[in-house]
Amino acid sequence: MKKEFRNSLFLILTALVWGVAFVAQRQGGAAAGPYTFNCIRSFLGAAVLLPIIPFLDGRTQDRRPKTRQDVRRLWTGGILCGAVLFVASTFQQMGLYYGTTAGKAGFLTACYILLVPVLGILIGKKCRWNVWVSILVAVVGLYFLCLTEGFSFYISDVLVLLCAACFSVHIIVIDHFSPLVDGVRMSCIQFLICGVLGLVPMIGVEILQAPGGLQGWAEIFMTWDVWMPILYAGVMSCGVGYTLQIIGQNGINPAIASLLMSLESVFSVLAGMLLLHETMTRREIFGCVLVFAAVLFAQINPADFGNVCRRFSKKSGK
Repeated sequence: MKKEFRNSLFLILTALVWGVAFVAQRQGGAAAGPYTFNCIRSFLGAAVLLPIIPFLDGRTQDRRPKTRQDVRRLWTGGILCGAVLFVASTFQQMGLYYGTTAGKAGFLTACYILLVPVLGILIGKKCRWNVWVSILVAVVGLYFLCLTEGFSFYISDVLVLLCAACFSVHIIVIDHFSPLVDGVRMSCIQFLICGVLGLVPMIGVEILQAPGGLQGWAEIFMTWDVWMPILYAGVMSCGVGYTLQIIGQNGINPAIASLLMSLESVFSVLAGMLLLHETMTRREIFGCVLVFAAVLFAQINPADFGNVCRRFSKKSGK
């Protein structure tokens, strides 16, 4: 129970890091280009984790791969996670780049909480009835929170929905490999793979076709307005956030993990209030309350709830 509680906190912290990063993704992708932004931030995430690996080996339980099978399993998990993450993050950045607002993107991305339990059933993962209820309540809450100007659908929104489908697969893959390998090592490998895959569209689309070629593309990075969102996304969103996700998912049902990480949308609104001095409408506050209530309700064991009700009814009968 202590491990599950600790890992739940890790996933909530992950949602916090990602919620704040949403603004950085929109600004950085618009300034540097979606492929360039994803590629550089992925390599930054891998670079941040490299010195952390030997540091943790000397202070915590040593989870270095000891056999060829361990090495093979680690690289298989890292490559699969990196490939899925590349596709998911590319769809998300392209959707933002082509016009999907941050609020709508937050709602559509968070729809992976509907897909994760469905995929989990296919691989033998079961959900308690209260988790299904919590997921439906959370989706309603995300609707009120993110879609403040009605709901219309464009091709950019389809790209973000595809991103949500890929993130649900990413969660399932992590659920399989996280108990078997060192989470920090696998996270480092996934960012390396994501960055290598991102080199192809970055060079082919954004460097070769940039006005002035390579020199024109390089001039984009002469301002901190580009580097600040890239650094935050690389160091915090990738290096910290995705590593916390891999560690936090260890031993937690993927449906509950996805529900905890859906708090990303709530934290993005709260970050806007604190950092950008934005205000929340009653509709948005209602959405936040629904999402928080859904997360809390999902943590309740129905058996314990039934026992409490039976004890209360017995006392009332006396």
